[in-house]
This record gives sequence, C-alpha cells and structure tokens, in this order.
Amino acid sequence: MRCENDVSKGLSKVKFIAFDFDGVFTDNRVIVSECGEESVLCSRSDGIGLERLREIGIQFAVLSTETNPVVLARCKKLGVPCYSGLSDKLSCLKIVIEQHGLELSEVAFVGNDINDLPCLRSVGFPVAVADAWDEVRSEARHVLKRAGGFGAVREFCDQLYFLNRRAFALENVQGSYE
Repeated sequence: MRCENDVSKGLSKVKFIAFDFDGVFTDNRVIVSECGEESVLCSRSDGIGLERLREIGIQFAVLSTETNPVVLARCKKLGVPCYSGLSDKLSCLKIVIEQHGLELSEVAFVGNDINDLPCLRSVGFPVAVADAWDEVRSEARHVLKRAGGFGAVREFCDQLYFLNRRAFALENVQGSYE
C-alpha cells in the first residue's frame, strides 16, 4: 500500500467511481434456495456512503459480470446506475466515462477479483477491498481496511467525502484571507 500522502493526492483527482458488485458490495458469497433463487448479503452502511458521494458531486456506477437480478435490485434501491452481464467491464467503463466527459485518469475502480484487473490497470486510482485476491491487491494503489460486504464501499466513499470537505474548508479559509 502507498503512503497516506500519495493516497490523498490520488483521491483528490477522482471524479467518477466504478464499483464491482460481488465481493465489493457483498461478501462474495451467495445463498441459493432449493428453488435456485440467489440472495446476497450487503452492508446497509454503503447507502449512506453513496449519498455522501452525491453530496460532493462524485458520480458512480456498478459494473458487474453477473446477470443475477439481485445485482439490479440492490442497485435500483440505492439509485446506482448498473451495467450487468458484462464480459468486458473495461469497454463498458470507457463508454460510460466518455458520456460523462471524463478520462480514465479521473476514475477510481473498486474491485476484488481477477476479472477486475483490466479496469484496475487502466484507471487513475485502482482500489481493492481488504479481502481481494492477492493479484488484485498488488495492482491496487489503495487497499481498503474493510472487506467486501462489510462496509468497504462506505469506507471508500467516506474517504472521498472527508477529503473533499477538508479541501472545501481550506479553500474557504484561504479565500477569507485574500
């Protein structure tokens, strides 16, 4: 993991976040009923983190290889744009950020597994959850303290939120002395 100053510098450039779903919003496990229906566990605290991103104007989306309706249902409840059933997350990410007028250097990607590596290697600020696979953690510029499904999304959102709030406060203090 990089030093805190390097992380803060990288965070300050983030204008868009793409999240993987399974293993980031969830603990990467699935509950399968006898009828074949799948359920996952998510942290409710992640919703507050996403609200904080909205407050500071950082946009975000979920990119998932899964086609499971549970991904779409959770994203819909949280108001998160969701692109699912993706065989190539990076191609989708490039299209999405182009629509927002952004460059990959202004994007953070939060992932946990090897199918996230193309995005992690392409964005300006690659992030891994604490329990990500070794190959993913080694590619990350920042490794979160929390595991997927246990508030990792909230942790990252809060880091951006408080960094942006501090920057706003500093701008106002400096402006008052001019």
